[in-house]
Amino acid sequence: MRGPAVVVVGGGLAGIAAAVRLADRGARVTLVEARPHLGGATYSFPRGGLLADTGQHVFLRCYESYRDLLDRMGVSALAPIQERFEIPVLYAGGRQARLRRGRRGPAPLHLAGALAGYRPLGLSHRLRAGTAALALRSVDPDDPVSDRTTFGAWLRAQGQSDRAVERLWGLITVAALNLPPDQASLALAARVFRTALLERPDAADIGIPGVPLRELHAEPAARLLARLGVRVHTKAKVLSIEPTEQVEQAEPSGGSGPAGPGFVLHTRTGELTADAVVVAVPHQAATQLVPATAAPDRDRWAGLGSSPIVNVHVVYDRPVTDLPYAAGLDTPVQWIFDRTRAASVEHGQYLVVSISAADGLADRPADEIRHAYAGALATLFPKARQARLLQSFVTREPHATFRQVPGTAALRPPARTRLPGLALAGAWTGTGWPDTMEGAVRSGLLAADAIDIDSFTRVSRPIEEATP
Repeated sequence: MRGPAVVVVGGGLAGIAAAVRLADRGARVTLVEARPHLGGATYSFPRGGLLADTGQHVFLRCYESYRDLLDRMGVSALAPIQERFEIPVLYAGGRQARLRRGRRGPAPLHLAGALAGYRPLGLSHRLRAGTAALALRSVDPDDPVSDRTTFGAWLRAQGQSDRAVERLWGLITVAALNLPPDQASLALAARVFRTALLERPDAADIGIPGVPLRELHAEPAARLLARLGVRVHTKAKVLSIEPTEQVEQAEPSGGSGPAGPGFVLHTRTGELTADAVVVAVPHQAATQLVPATAAPDRDRWAGLGSSPIVNVHVVYDRPVTDLPYAAGLDTPVQWIFDRTRAASVEHGQYLVVSISAADGLADRPADEIRHAYAGALATLFPKARQARLLQSFVTREPHATFRQVPGTAALRPPARTRLPGLALAGAWTGTGWPDTMEGAVRSGLLAADAIDIDSFTRVSRPIEEATP
């Protein structure tokens, strides 16, 4: 018997992961993506002779589902992970510090040396930071109580000063949650710090793509999906999804229920029919696509909001730093990455400044942003003052992540909906993880597993379509 016909709507990491898992389980899968390429928000585009990424994405060794997907696509070697967690930190007066884990010792003792030598904080602040880190191990990320307060409020209740919140905890929180500690959910912050830094010594080791994201995600995913027999349609926007039969609704947390009613998906140029559907698009789009019978509370998803990220791309005529990446304090430069080799730049140096929680920059003119950050880079890197700026441009991700504030856990829906055969995926869904590449991949796996393949005991329908 042929497997059920499943359509995955959305070709980002969540949709790719769902399509691979469903194909492995015997489903006949079609993936439909509105953009001309796979990869979703993690994609590349040509600009002035460069193949630039829309945003600077990094990952950690603890991103096990994401790394498994890279393995499956055969590209793990293109995204190497540092030997041990280390962050160069540039701050006032041209000084440099490092956050670096020890080579030995169980977690969290492996971080003792990193805190002890972190010069941007005084000794008393460092000691109190260690006490707060130990206390954070007792915060349950899955406890709804943890999602009712901000990380900043919790830190101050643990005796952390404003200076420590800004210069230590905020350094990682802004990058991981796209919000400062005083706005970010304690639950999600606890997930980040516990999983990455406090439970396993090597969990926070940083991986940085060594090639443009198109070569790391989009192209390898297309090849893998083709090998698995998944049909991929790009430039195909799904406008609506309708169940073809009336069925009794099932609770999202309940059993698998019947196989499902079957679905019709309307596109601009035709229709698709399928036994089951995975909707793997951002929550703003999912609100419009998912039938009300599947998610009666779908309007609440708007409460997840969004947080922007802005990236400033600069190309100099000569190298201005030998750091592959660094974080900044006392400067508008939050994080900076050397993308020269990844983008195959033969002469000079290509740097990308990544600014998270960029509400104050999202609407500012590009020329103003470029000028401000060229000056900031010249302050951090004296060699940039003598270098000639060959190229500079700004990319913006207005909806880079959902807004990971207290209260969002209750708004994030589970993968299973009230309509059997229709599941949700995306880093915004209820994975318990922050909005990261790992969260996206995990959501795709959860959504695929929410489709009860074994319940399709009848001969499943073909995927009938006009070219979408």
